[in-house]
Amino acid sequence: MSDLAAAKAAARKAAFGRRKSLFEAAPLAQAGYLSDVLAGYRGVALSGYMPIRTEIDPLPAMAEASAHGPVGVPVIEAEGRPLRFARWSPETAMVPGAFGAAIPAQLSFLEPEILIVPLLAFNRAGARLGYGGGFYDRTLEMLRTKRPTLAIGFAFAGQEQEDLPLEDTDQSLDLVVTEVGVIEIN
Repeated sequence: MSDLAAAKAAARKAAFGRRKSLFEAAPLAQAGYLSDVLAGYRGVALSGYMPIRTEIDPLPAMAEASAHGPVGVPVIEAEGRPLRFARWSPETAMVPGAFGAAIPAQLSFLEPEILIVPLLAFNRAGARLGYGGGFYDRTLEMLRTKRPTLAIGFAFAGQEQEDLPLEDTDQSLDLVVTEVGVIEIN
C-alpha cells in the first residue's frame, strides 16, 4: 500500500468515527440550508442520495426539489464505472442496491446537472474525502466533460478537516452545505 493510500485509509477511519458522533447528536432539521440552495435551481435535473449509516439526510430537500423538477439517486452498476442516476420521488418504490443504499425498483435514468454528494470529510478548498470507490470522482469527471456540473457536498459542519490526503483524480466540490450553513468554495 502506498503512503497516500495508507493516509487515505487512516483519514477515512477517523472521519467515520467523527461523523458517527455528529450523527448521534444531530438535530432533526438537517436539510434546511440545502433546500435554500436548491430553491435557486428549480427545474434543473439533480441527484441526491439515499442516506446510509451515519450520513446527513438530504431527503427533505430532495422531496421539495422533486416538486419542481427531476431528481435522481445514484445507482452503482459496476466497480470502476461512473454512477448512473435513476429517477426518484418520495413515492418511488425502493429496493436494496449496492452498499446498502436503496435504489428505485423501476429504473428510469436521468443525467443530473447538480449532484448532492455524500462524504466523510471536506475542506474549504472544495476537497472531499469519500469512501474510496472513486464513483463520484469518475462520475463528476465524466459529467464535467459534457457541461458545467455543480457538485454540492452535504455534510455535518463537524466533518470539516483542513488537511485531507488527495490524489490527482479527486474531483472538487463547488459548494458545501451543512446543517448550520453554506460554505462557498473559491
